[in-house]
Amino acid sequence: MSQGHIENRTNPAFYVLLICLVVMSAGPIVLMLANSFKLNVDITSPTASLFFMPTLQNYETALCEFLPYDPEHLRRCDPTFGRALVNSLIISLVSTALTLVLGCMAAYAIVRFRFMGRDAASFTTLIMRMVPPAVLLVPVFGIWNEQFGLDGTRSGIILVYVAMNLPFVIWILQSFIVQVPIQLEEAARIDGAGPFRVFFLVVLPLIKPGLAAAAIFTFRVAWNEFLLANALSDRNSRTVPVTIVNSITEYNIDWGVIMATGMLLAIPPILFTFFASRQIITGMTAGAVKG
Repeated sequence: MSQGHIENRTNPAFYVLLICLVVMSAGPIVLMLANSFKLNVDITSPTASLFFMPTLQNYETALCEFLPYDPEHLRRCDPTFGRALVNSLIISLVSTALTLVLGCMAAYAIVRFRFMGRDAASFTTLIMRMVPPAVLLVPVFGIWNEQFGLDGTRSGIILVYVAMNLPFVIWILQSFIVQVPIQLEEAARIDGAGPFRVFFLVVLPLIKPGLAAAAIFTFRVAWNEFLLANALSDRNSRTVPVTIVNSITEYNIDWGVIMATGMLLAIPPILFTFFASRQIITGMTAGAVKG
């Protein structure tokens, strides 16, 4: 047996470890997907098995408000999840858009302009990102409730998410804006472009990968955040994570609907990440071709 063949032999323990990691990561997702197609009696039954008759009743219960028909197993449609889904989409998309707009302008000002305290402002943005959201819970709740009256509104939650994610967006976009050649901006100014045209038509197209990465991070944080949303929302402004937790009561837990809701909760971030990651690949490919 040759020495090269011996060296290329992989230790079986590597495959065992790899299988364990796959089971640990994909196992809960597969279990949640399987339980989302089961009735609650099948999930809680002591004789539950891997073989069952799949049903869409859990998804019909969760999405009854959006269905063009009335599910036969429901006496009345509970719009709780549908309302929470709309709230989560509005809050996540609006907060992401506002954070990117403000973060781009702030990062551009820190990189390109010379002013007193510029380095301190750049360092402060990174320090603010290190503050845990739990620290902000009590003061934000008091200010939103007592002074501004934003408690229980989507606008209040959006502003909190913008403030929470803005430091990270500023910090990550600075590294992309630094790489934009200043000569391109100077050439655009010589051609008669104003500051806003230079920013929107020259700088932004060149930092698409950074914008996409920041958008993915901001959207996922806003979509999955629970602590602040639970404290600042009411019945009409609850997001999906808050609705899932509040659906668990002491006397009645509909695990099938909860599992179906959890699967539906995972779809928007996956779709958003897929479309935003295409911008990252496109921007990196364009830069490689130009180089």
